[in-house]
Amino acid sequence: MEIFKKTPQIKFLKYKFIALIVTAVIILAGALNIFIGKGLKMGVDFGEGTLIRVVFKNAIAIGDVRQKLTDIGLGGSSIQKINNSEREYQIRAVEVRNIKDQAKDSLESHAELSNRIIAALKSDEGKTETAQGLADLNTIDQKSLAALLETAFPEKGATLAEQVLTARKNETNKGAFADFSNLSRDGVQADAANFLKGKTFLGKLNVLSIESVGPQVGADLRNKAVLATVWSLIGMLIYIAVRFKLANGVAAIFTLTQDVLITLSIFSFSGREFSLQIVAVLLTIVGYSINDTIVIFDRIRENQKTLRKMPLEDIMNLSLNQMLGRTFITSGTVFLTVMALFLFGGPVINDFAFCMIIGTIEGIYSTIYLACPVVLFWQKWFPGKRGRR
Repeated sequence: MEIFKKTPQIKFLKYKFIALIVTAVIILAGALNIFIGKGLKMGVDFGEGTLIRVVFKNAIAIGDVRQKLTDIGLGGSSIQKINNSEREYQIRAVEVRNIKDQAKDSLESHAELSNRIIAALKSDEGKTETAQGLADLNTIDQKSLAALLETAFPEKGATLAEQVLTARKNETNKGAFADFSNLSRDGVQADAANFLKGKTFLGKLNVLSIESVGPQVGADLRNKAVLATVWSLIGMLIYIAVRFKLANGVAAIFTLTQDVLITLSIFSFSGREFSLQIVAVLLTIVGYSINDTIVIFDRIRENQKTLRKMPLEDIMNLSLNQMLGRTFITSGTVFLTVMALFLFGGPVINDFAFCMIIGTIEGIYSTIYLACPVVLFWQKWFPGKRGRR
């Protein structure tokens, strides 16, 4: 497959100064936003707090959710809709002082905070039904549900329990049944649905997940995230300096560093949470970008051996044009993949996909407009280092 029948003649390095200015402006804007403006919205991985994901049986306005939290002194918690639904929310809260003072340790304070939030969201709902011996079908676990169903269906209790919980998790119910009729609609046999209607009730809230991180753990994770990124860059600098020459190593690290900084800058304006998942994205972007950079460097080295009289800038432009078709094919494939994840992958990997989209575009831009110019500047500033391999 050929994207270009003839090698293009684009003078990429003609715009090297414009590219450097654009890069500097984006990084500076991001730095100002991070350190002076809104800053990075740290996820629960890097800060002390508790992250709870809940789904309601029926839609509830975000203002009503906040009011319930305000009533227990947690009105400043971050509340986020999932998939723009008024049924599913993600709540991030930080321990209030009185909880910390009463708790014996950090884990206990997190557990107490979670219990208070869940109790506030549930209110007095379900107390009468629970007193009557009914189980909440929207929160019951599979083992307990199987045991309940086995009293009426001894041989099929476990299978029926799995069917019910699968129906509870599907796209329509989103983790909580709004009505008992949903059971039959979603494939649960009629006699089992009728049995559950008499033995259970539908609570208005289901807690999908709870994550808690203490201050010491959050600080430790931040430090390790920084070290992981720094050591990866140092390792690549050493490898490329040996594989090619020092100028290429310096150019690659400069390029990768600005890849990370530009991605962070754009991410900081998006209002998304910075978590360990995003650190994984940054390291992925570093690996992806360096691959494209090394391919370009290798072609430049090959052309230098045969075109010894051609100026280095012209060799770089020629090499970039020769590899342009490959860049379009490989980067285009990656871009389509991460775009599919972004559009259809769901909320769990949406931030990952968003960052990868930025990184894919940035990786192409930086290889063309930053890696090569840095090598060119190095050769002009240190003419004694022009030895070719």
